[in-house]
Amino acid sequence: MVPRNCTRTAVALALLATTVAAGPARAEEEFPFGFEISLDAARMPGSKRIPSLEIGDNGEVVLELWCKGGKGQFSVAGNTIIFVPGAMETRNCPPDRTQADDDLLAALGDVATWRRQGDLVTLTGSKTLRFRLNTN
Repeated sequence: MVPRNCTRTAVALALLATTVAAGPARAEEEFPFGFEISLDAARMPGSKRIPSLEIGDNGEVVLELWCKGGKGQFSVAGNTIIFVPGAMETRNCPPDRTQADDDLLAALGDVATWRRQGDLVTLTGSKTLRFRLNTN
C-alpha cells in the first residue's frame, strides 16, 4: 500500500509539470504585443528593406514598409483582428515599391483573423500575410 502523502505528492508534481510545460506554449500563441515582426518575404530588387511592424503593448504600430513609413493600430479580440492605418510618410521611391506598400497596406486593412505558431504570425484576410518575430 502506498502512503497517502506519497500519492498526494505525486499528483501535485504531475500537476506542476503539466502547468510548467503548458506555460511557454501558451505564451507562444499570444498576439505579439510588445514585439517587432517582419514580413516573411524576399527583398525587392535594389532595396535592403523588408517591411516590419513594431507592435506596442496597446496595439499601436510603427510601420516601416518597402518605402513608406507611418503608424497604425491593431485591435485584437480572441483570434479576430482589425488594423487601422494612420498617416503614412511618403518618401521618394520607385513606383514598384510605392505600389507594393499600397498593396500591403490594403491587405493589412482587410485582415480579419490572426494565428501565431512560435515565431510565425499569420494574418488572414483577402490575402494571407506571414510575419516572423524578430528575436535577435
